[in-house]
Amino acid sequence: MAEVSTCLLFDGAAEEAASLYVGLVPGSAIQTVRRANGAVVLVEFTLAGRPHVALNGPGVVPSMAMSIVVTTSDQAQSDAVWQAHLDAGSTELRCGWLTDRFGISWQIVPKGVHDLLFGPDPAANARAFACMQGQIRIDTAAIAAAARGE
Repeated sequence: MAEVSTCLLFDGAAEEAASLYVGLVPGSAIQTVRRANGAVVLVEFTLAGRPHVALNGPGVVPSMAMSIVVTTSDQAQSDAVWQAHLDAGSTELRCGWLTDRFGISWQIVPKGVHDLLFGPDPAANARAFACMQGQIRIDTAAIAAAARGE
């Protein structure tokens, strides 16, 4: 059976980034740090049990075309993960997105938000989406109220 993992490229900061990431996401850990000639080349780690690889490579320029999505169990956990990102130097963007100090994009989404945005009622979905578009950190209660037309 094949195994799949996400590989993130860094310009010399793979170990630092992986260490930060496992501290931000509950249930995460570094598995292996691989070196060549004493320098870190590859870090294998998990985020909430999902495998990732941090690889050092020169001249890497991150893009928002790829992001790490953290679906949290509830609003309180989302707020805690969000605040941990801010404390670690991440920059807030719209709609629950952040960019960390390495340039990697993150989405912090409380469980149930996607149901509000993509449910069976197109009008409710549109109201929920319009509400989310005005937010920085996602506020599930506000999105749910908007979906209900309140």
